[in-house]
Amino acid sequence: MKVNDIMTKLEMRHPGESEYLQAVREVLTSIEEVYNRHPEFEKAAIVERIVEPDRIFTFRVPWTDDNGQVHVNIGYRVQFNGAIGPYKGGIRFHPSVSLSSLKFLGFEQTFKNALTTLPMGGGKGGSDFSPKGRSQSEIMRFCQAFVTELWRDLGPDTDVPAGDIGVGAREVGYMFGMYKKLARAHTGTFTGKGLSFGGSRLRPEATGFGALYFVEKMCAAHGIDLKGKTVAVSGFGNVAWGAVTKATELGAKVVAISGPDGYIYDETGINTPEKIAYMLELRDSGNDVVAPYAEEFPEVVFYPGKKPWELKVDIALPCAIQNELNLEDAKQLKANGAILVAEVSNMGCTAEAVDYFLENEMLFGPGKAVNAGGVACSGLEMTQNAMHISWSNEEVDKWLHQIMSDIHEQCVTHGKNGDYINYVKGANIAGFIKVANAMMAQGVV
Repeated sequence: MKVNDIMTKLEMRHPGESEYLQAVREVLTSIEEVYNRHPEFEKAAIVERIVEPDRIFTFRVPWTDDNGQVHVNIGYRVQFNGAIGPYKGGIRFHPSVSLSSLKFLGFEQTFKNALTTLPMGGGKGGSDFSPKGRSQSEIMRFCQAFVTELWRDLGPDTDVPAGDIGVGAREVGYMFGMYKKLARAHTGTFTGKGLSFGGSRLRPEATGFGALYFVEKMCAAHGIDLKGKTVAVSGFGNVAWGAVTKATELGAKVVAISGPDGYIYDETGINTPEKIAYMLELRDSGNDVVAPYAEEFPEVVFYPGKKPWELKVDIALPCAIQNELNLEDAKQLKANGAILVAEVSNMGCTAEAVDYFLENEMLFGPGKAVNAGGVACSGLEMTQNAMHISWSNEEVDKWLHQIMSDIHEQCVTHGKNGDYINYVKGANIAGFIKVANAMMAQGVV
């Protein structure tokens, strides 16, 4: 396999899909050496098949607002790879949603799900619809219209969506309700459901909790004590809230969170129940700004239009959206003495930033490993639904901790190079080998 040759063909076939092409290049570069040791993979064109989605559904979503005005949005579902299980991945409602972003997310999801060791393939979906500023009735009608188009291609053994940006328990509930009505079956077709109708405990916290379990393992593997370390976090939604909660519980001190309008700095730490809970109030307000945090807590300073990566901290956790931490941010973190960066968002760092971290042998955890806790908990929800049981917080947390520990072990196995662990390489190789072996066993399909 020659990465540049494959990428040239992909760029011609999918021009302008920068996020998708970035994700593919990162994986292929990591696995090139291993892939070339397996001539059977090349003979079966595993790479050429694995970088293309199994199928893509694109559809219009007409819906009516509270004033009777008809709107039309575009809906997507990318069923990327089902070699190791039913397609699994979230649905995102945000104006930035495009086919490129969903293909990138579905591609990443394929390997992330493989790392969990649970039988789940990779998928992703969404729409350019924005719930912001919409009434509950409008959001319900949109969710119902979205699922009305897609429901025939979903199912507990076919494709199991979940939430993502713009899609929380409320939206999942509306979509599941319409799916149940149309399919006339109460199955585990969606995850992230409410506890009263098949949801799993700890699902809202799982991505952030799992990320900190992974970070804790990274620290332990390098003789670093997480307790007392200062942490900067981007975002203030569910993922960031879970990360701040667990980081505080493990003894670290989170000093910053951010929004599109800037970041807040709290020298004393975002470490009280009131401060952490206020993050959820900000999220639920629908205003998408973090500035009110400084008004609520006078000791906090707000820095408009800036990113928290300029701070002198030990650990940086991007938790918001893709490519939010760039090369200049990476250089600033290193100059300020940061010892660890972990992507809690999907592809939270630009390719240049990742290369910089690896070249300078900084500890760096890629999203497909670090943030796998969310989909792992979704996989546990699927298991509970299939068994018609419900586990306690303690049982779910035990499984989550174990899964993140196993993912870390896989990364170390495939990424260790002397005293340094290249977690990007380790995660990509571990996930790829599992999917590739499954594809080989199933023939050319």
